[in-house]
Amino acid sequence: MTDHLVKLNEFLGKAALATYAGGGGGLDLERAEEGMTELEYGKKEDEWYYKDSYTGFFQSWGREVVWFKGKPFWAQVYGGGMKTKFLNDVKFTHKAFDFLKKALSSGDKISSFQPRGPKKFYDQEWEYICNWEGTIRKFSGSEKILFNGQVIFTYNFSGGLYIFLD
Repeated sequence: MTDHLVKLNEFLGKAALATYAGGGGGLDLERAEEGMTELEYGKKEDEWYYKDSYTGFFQSWGREVVWFKGKPFWAQVYGGGMKTKFLNDVKFTHKAFDFLKKALSSGDKISSFQPRGPKKFYDQEWEYICNWEGTIRKFSGSEKILFNGQVIFTYNFSGGLYIFLD
């Protein structure tokens, strides 16, 4: 991996742990796009800047973008959500998302590319499975959460560089 890609991966790992997975980084509502929840890491004028924009609850879609020196450099789009039978169960969905945050913040996101969570993560009756192909340059994959062996949540994702480096 080139030096820029190593730095991008390190930055993505730190951003992920500081925003959704870590429970922080939200923009105030006046700065966010209408109807969107937006999380950021860094500032637009910094060398590296990250922003995650998504909408929805039971089913949601979003995108993460990293800027390098003020220009879009890398992005990921993602979406999916809870299985149909859980679409009105707010309490259970919150528990699933709490588990998702644990899974997304586990593993070694800073030294190796991990577009969402690790390949597998367990916590009592909860299980997280993530499969992907590709590298930080271009990738696609899916993740799912199981509760007591039953799939309750699925997401698909894809992304990569806007600018390809040697």
